[in-house]
Amino acid sequence: MAVRTRAQTYALVGHNTADIENQANARLALLAAKTGVTTRNNGDQPRAALGNISNVARQSNRLLNKAVKKDRPTRMTKSKATSSLHSVTSLQPQNEVEPKSPEAMDTVDVGEIAVAFSEKMVLNIEDIDKNDTDNPQLCCEYVNDIYDYMRQLERALKVNKDYMENQAINSKMRTILVDWLVQVHLRFHLLQETLFLTVQLIDRYLEIKAVSKDKLQLVGVTAMFIASKYEEMYPPEIGDFVYITDNAYTQSQIRSMEIQMLSALNFGLGKPLCIHFLRRNSKAGEVTPKKHTLAKYLMELTLPDYEMVQYDPSEIAAAALCLSMKLLDAEAEWNPTLVHYSTYTESYLMPIMKKIAAIVHKSPVSKYQAVRSKYASNKFLKISTLPELTSTTIQHLAETS
Repeated sequence: MAVRTRAQTYALVGHNTADIENQANARLALLAAKTGVTTRNNGDQPRAALGNISNVARQSNRLLNKAVKKDRPTRMTKSKATSSLHSVTSLQPQNEVEPKSPEAMDTVDVGEIAVAFSEKMVLNIEDIDKNDTDNPQLCCEYVNDIYDYMRQLERALKVNKDYMENQAINSKMRTILVDWLVQVHLRFHLLQETLFLTVQLIDRYLEIKAVSKDKLQLVGVTAMFIASKYEEMYPPEIGDFVYITDNAYTQSQIRSMEIQMLSALNFGLGKPLCIHFLRRNSKAGEVTPKKHTLAKYLMELTLPDYEMVQYDPSEIAAAALCLSMKLLDAEAEWNPTLVHYSTYTESYLMPIMKKIAAIVHKSPVSKYQAVRSKYASNKFLKISTLPELTSTTIQHLAETS
């Protein structure tokens, strides 16, 4: 079989030899201009398809070796030289400073991962999401990142603990309002998220806007109206909120306040709630429904108390669950798994637990009984009537708060 020349091959497919050679030379010239490396072609002498690239690589290697010898008089190991060669993406002129080439492997990151893994094994931290891979709604691949983001968000939207100093209203008025809203929430059969979001919106709005005494209830019902539309599948109509206030406010007033609140909060309604963190912690602790319900009761008791505004939702949720476990099981411990997923140790939560215990201790004699009455029903396991809530443990913690 006769071997065709390059010119014969070009003629066979209908291409002009000169045009193809000119295009090839133009590409080589462009490559030389970009890299600073001059390539040569000996006329009709055939060259390898990747010949120009190998020449660039060899030239790059020579330039790199010169730079290494100039900057580092000592001998470079073969592995470092190889990694440095791979790090070069383009050649720079000789008068410019070349960037430092990274090491072949960053052993610091690998070491940190190994230490974290070994610590997790030593502390016996359980992977609570290992059985959730078949349930896409639980997002087991992203759940830890989601909760990390939620903790960042709750700190970014933190309410100042003494925001009422410049308000015409006081903490007692706030307590009366929240106690009434608990009753409204129960009457409308709303989700628990709606109640926590309502109180949160009230505090965030009062922090940045001065409100008169006669408008405080309007702020409260509007906050619940917004929270209902945000959380509920079938939120109450605006007329229901007018009715619940005994026509003290009109629908237009509620709509106007809704616009003011959403504008003041920049439509930011996504601050995490206590109940979100409690569910995660209860899963990590494998607690019983009774312990979980008691923790919910303790969290709701903190809503009317102005002094608890200073704590993040994740802190209140962890402290409520820890106290619930201590009350219902004397041998229960805040184990490493709970520390890992809540990010709080028992010693850190103790001051918050003492404040919650003080609220529980004085709740029987308080004038505001909405939360206690709510959790005295069979629906909530009559949790507020438990004898453990009047035990010496509660008294001791309340006295040392």
